[in-house]
Amino acid sequence: MSLFPPLEPYHRDFLDVGDGHRLYVEQSGNPDGLPVVALHGGPGGGSSPLLRRLFDPTRFRIVVYDQRGAGRSQPYAGTEHNTLPHLVDDLERLREHLNVPRWELVLGGSWGVTLALAYTLAYPASVAGLVLRGVFLCRQQDIDWLYTAEGAGRFYPDHWQRLIEALPEGDGDLMHRYHQALNGADGDPDGERLAREWTLWEARLSSLTPPPELNVDHNARAMARLETHYFVNGGFLDRPILPRADQIRCPVEIVHGRYDMVCPPEQAWLLHQALPDSRLHWVAAAGHSSAEPAISQALVRSVKALTARAARAAEDNRSGRYTQGSS
Repeated sequence: MSLFPPLEPYHRDFLDVGDGHRLYVEQSGNPDGLPVVALHGGPGGGSSPLLRRLFDPTRFRIVVYDQRGAGRSQPYAGTEHNTLPHLVDDLERLREHLNVPRWELVLGGSWGVTLALAYTLAYPASVAGLVLRGVFLCRQQDIDWLYTAEGAGRFYPDHWQRLIEALPEGDGDLMHRYHQALNGADGDPDGERLAREWTLWEARLSSLTPPPELNVDHNARAMARLETHYFVNGGFLDRPILPRADQIRCPVEIVHGRYDMVCPPEQAWLLHQALPDSRLHWVAAAGHSSAEPAISQALVRSVKALTARAARAAEDNRSGRYTQGSS
């Protein structure tokens, strides 16, 4: 099942969420359709037009936005008052601002999975269903996998060496040294170089067959500053997500590439085992990125499957035949 055709938003806006932050928000599709929201990765990745194309524009009111410090949100790459609890409350404020009774579907990818799960745990009545791609649980071992020589560095030693060589001398591990070097690096040419190298490392791992030339310049500073800001602080998680996942009772569709080198597939498997009503779809010969055709096609199918499940459940409720969803 292919992506839906490109479409332009019918409405763009900025939502003031306090603390000096304004979120860029756009709406596409059917203004009277089922409300859905897509959460980008990173932290700091920013939204993409591809996210709009995962949903049937005749059926859905599609909300896409940039999280604090990301994309077109203001201030760009801002780390002050930027934590996971802030992002969770921002999403609930966005729902209220748009007069959405509840999200019929929350779609999250990578870091967006972390945010979607944290949001659903905090506001369960606001979410009817989840579609999750490239599961990132934000455990310390998940962060270490991506940013240590013993993790992904073993599989991409040449790219890892480039990441190491780009960093000036200093104390501490790679994560903390990059965080220190990038902090306050606005307009500093060396800071821009470091941000680009940081972002290129993850971009090279994201696709099974990445293009020869990767252009990350448009969003490198936000990705690098926000990822290091979040990851030196353990994602600002007060409690791990996985032990609480059984509290999430809505239906969940999980899409994960078999060869995901950014978020190893173990995370998707463990989350699937913990969620009472989830289905896990492995995507063969695919990595992490939603831009990989096999991943995006699986997401379109999962959105369709979840809405079909919701329609059947609603019919069962109306007819008194409610049954517990199967995993």
